[in-house]
Amino acid sequence: MFHVERDLGGTTAEPVELEPPASAATVFGDRLDLARRYHTALATAGVERGLIGPREVPRLWDRHILNCAVLGELIAEGASVVDIGSGAGLPGIPLAIARPDLRITLVEPLLRRTIFLSEFIESVGLDVTVVRGRAEQSGVMKEAGGADVVTSRAVAPLGKLAQWSLPLLRDHGHMLALKGASAAEELERDGDALTKAGAGNAVVLECGVGLVATPTMVISAERLPRAERATRRRAERAVERGGKAVRAATTERARKRAARKAK
Repeated sequence: MFHVERDLGGTTAEPVELEPPASAATVFGDRLDLARRYHTALATAGVERGLIGPREVPRLWDRHILNCAVLGELIAEGASVVDIGSGAGLPGIPLAIARPDLRITLVEPLLRRTIFLSEFIESVGLDVTVVRGRAEQSGVMKEAGGADVVTSRAVAPLGKLAQWSLPLLRDHGHMLALKGASAAEELERDGDALTKAGAGNAVVLECGVGLVATPTMVISAERLPRAERATRRRAERAVERGGKAVRAATTERARKRAARKAK
């Protein structure tokens, strides 16, 4: 049995703690105890408050906590990170535990979720900021904008996600969207929407290989400066015009050959 602090909604009927896998020690190092406390909070108060489904409790370590923490492989030291639609704190809180060098802000519109986040952060002494609001709101952009990285997990389709994430980034900052096995398909489907939103260099990356049972799939895209976007658009239009010219010339040659044969 384990104790849950009262301010996180603990009850006397507490579940037996599931031990973390061995890889958790590699990911969290000497902060593994903080990760255990987060696991405890999710498994009790998180379930009681409807932030985590009861069926997810046996899978919290691999599917949620470690799945998010390994995202740190893609983030530079000392970076500012904004986690939008943070919910129960995924991926922001595991990142903050695994990477104390990061400056992390959690953005979440629902009051009951921000209360849970604030209570947990205060109870364990994490240096993390919680902002209540939606990513696209001006107040949120003023408070959290200019970030090096914007993260998200299970928030929205990629096209909509880009509209929310990119305005919070500095030029050449990166949005990192945690996705499932269909990440490549989603990128192919929404690639044009990413470009229109101002993103470039979009790729699918894997995190946590050898640490988690199923590597975390991430779509990474860079916010391009306006001038660079315009240059790329002009280059794309030039390529398109060139393609049309080639197709037109090919069609004309074929027409002439047919005309000669007809004679």
